[in-house]
Amino acid sequence: MYIRIYQRKYHLIEITTKFTCALALIYICLPHRFASHYNYLSLKQIENALVSQVTHNITLQHLDECSYGDILAENRYMYRAQYREEILRSEEILSGGEYYPEKCRARFSTAIIVPYRQREEQLHSFLIYMHNYLRHQRIHYRIFLIEQYDQKPFNRAKLFNIGSNIAAEYGFPCLIFSDVDLLPLNLGSLYVCTQLPRHMCSALDMWRFNLPYTGLFGGVVSIRTEQFRVVNGMSNLYEGWGGEDDDFYERLQARNIDICRFSPELSEFTMLRHKPEEKNENRVALLRAGVLRHKMDGLNSLMYDEKERRIHNLKSDIGYDLSKVQNQENLKYPDDSKQLNCVHRLDLFDC
Repeated sequence: MYIRIYQRKYHLIEITTKFTCALALIYICLPHRFASHYNYLSLKQIENALVSQVTHNITLQHLDECSYGDILAENRYMYRAQYREEILRSEEILSGGEYYPEKCRARFSTAIIVPYRQREEQLHSFLIYMHNYLRHQRIHYRIFLIEQYDQKPFNRAKLFNIGSNIAAEYGFPCLIFSDVDLLPLNLGSLYVCTQLPRHMCSALDMWRFNLPYTGLFGGVVSIRTEQFRVVNGMSNLYEGWGGEDDDFYERLQARNIDICRFSPELSEFTMLRHKPEEKNENRVALLRAGVLRHKMDGLNSLMYDEKERRIHNLKSDIGYDLSKVQNQENLKYPDDSKQLNCVHRLDLFDC
């Protein structure tokens, strides 16, 4: 009797263990089953939302316009070894990491801005894959590597601000801010601008293809140059990891500028392995006061020294020293009464 009961308990434990292991295996191997839901543009809405703007040199081409509907509809999986290991048809890429299709006239000109410091392995992988990937999208693009030379904590947002100014020198109407360790998996994630700023990597493998929260606006984002200037760019004060993306989102909200996303299937990205950046211990305090600084902290308060510009086959590399002092004490806030009135208003810039 005792032996039978013991055997039953043993079998129950064995079954429970196997069932738990099976669930864990499903969770590990099939993360898409658990993907969160969020509002996104349908294929028809995407085509209507795309902003057709190009640089002057592209307008001079006498070719039929390129089409993009088939790229979105097929959404071909691209993250294959053939695209990751070597650059195919490298002769198509112009000096400075620029490309435009020759068989049709691109409808979009995009500056891809990548903040960088001492990530050689990730940069190598990024450049190879992205040039192979982007040329299949039939767009005009140029990759700008904005490199921080000094040894202060990495200031990602400030490098984006600088990159936007450089891109404006070349007349690019569309900006894509991309971390060097994020790569798109499928071709349907068009590297172009939409009417609203777009969060492009909403289905990231590191998050098990979930969107952690709807206000997330970092990693890889697209925004029109004119919109970026309207919100005074990003904050220059976030040194180290964290906070700058949320601050940027709040800037957009303060200007009543919403964001959009494509479907999870069109927004799948992978993250390359890397050593995490040092966290910004002041990020929470900076974020809490961010709404009061938007007008004074950004493109109009940039301080930096440009060290050199190098034009490579695969990229335009611009190096900067950001060690000039730039802190909250340098910013003049409105008087207290106006601060209190502005904190809870969306028309902050009219305060």
